[in-house]
Amino acid sequence: MNIRPYRQIERRKSRKIKVGSVFVGGDAPITVQTMTNTKTTDIDATLEQIYSTVEAGVDIVRVSCPDKESTLALKEIIKLSPVPIVADIHFHYLRAVEAADAGAACLRINPGNIGNIDKIKEVINAAKQNNTSIRIGVNAGSLEKSILDKHGEPTPEALVESALNHVSILKDNDFNEYKISVKASDIFLAVAAYVQLAEIEDCPLHIGITEAGSLRSGTVKSSIGLGNLLWSGIGDTIRVSLSAHPSEEVKVGYELLKSLGLRRRGVTVISCPSCARQQFDVIETVQEVEQRLEHISESITVSLIGCVVNGPGEAKQTDIGLTGGGKGTHQIYVNGITDHIIKNENVADYIVNFVLKEIEQRKNNQLK
Repeated sequence: MNIRPYRQIERRKSRKIKVGSVFVGGDAPITVQTMTNTKTTDIDATLEQIYSTVEAGVDIVRVSCPDKESTLALKEIIKLSPVPIVADIHFHYLRAVEAADAGAACLRINPGNIGNIDKIKEVINAAKQNNTSIRIGVNAGSLEKSILDKHGEPTPEALVESALNHVSILKDNDFNEYKISVKASDIFLAVAAYVQLAEIEDCPLHIGITEAGSLRSGTVKSSIGLGNLLWSGIGDTIRVSLSAHPSEEVKVGYELLKSLGLRRRGVTVISCPSCARQQFDVIETVQEVEQRLEHISESITVSLIGCVVNGPGEAKQTDIGLTGGGKGTHQIYVNGITDHIIKNENVADYIVNFVLKEIEQRKNNQLK
């Protein structure tokens, strides 16, 4: 009997497409996306958000283009953006054509919502001429009337049928550089739709739980839905939709992928919830360490455990570990091995500096 290692997730096999310079699907890493919430016509504010999400590690950023003024601004934004830009188009086909001509890496559209077949063909031709991919973005809150009349309400089958109707339009026009999303704010609805779609289509899937909510509640909701799909091997690019700054969406997205071993980036802190046995203030220390090391993009794991009950065991699984000892002493571990003891030190300061030195040492070793 062939049993996979229990930590290994077997991703669904999908074909690979390009979103600008970024590959999505196939054997490419699962990418993290977000969307700006500024007025697109405010170029400086939009770019400021894009730059902040780049610092957080974003791979692709989506920008809304509701009018001609926005697509005009988009051209300048694309020139200055260090990551591929997806143009979000809802109804007017000309906005999609303008966005493709402006250099958008991808168009987020529903082909059936932007006019008759001649208008759709114009969009497809513009996408072909500009090497622009397309995301078919189906949403439970904006299904076509004909679909709703048939199914009575948003159902997994309704979302999938809508997506496949749009796919047929692209395929009939010999366009295959597309990915699909079938989002809903209802976790069960979204997950069921993605599972059904994954069995039918081989294109990359953009997964998300739409209108998930605030930073805390939306993170929990998205983690349940996206975690379920990712664990099942479904998902080639993700967006965590939060009523928060776009950079927070990126951070949560990476934490999701890191938790499942699908991406590694930045400092991962493993810490105890603390109790009366703690030999230092664990909660305060963890908050300070994470905040001060948030700018680090290199992958490194750190365990901060308040006492010796679980500390040594957790340290064996991390690059750097600290376990509270007693009488002002704490044990430091490196690569799971006991290294040295510190006494009467500021724990947060010591760990931050130790991590920074370790990362610098790694860089120097790579240069040798």
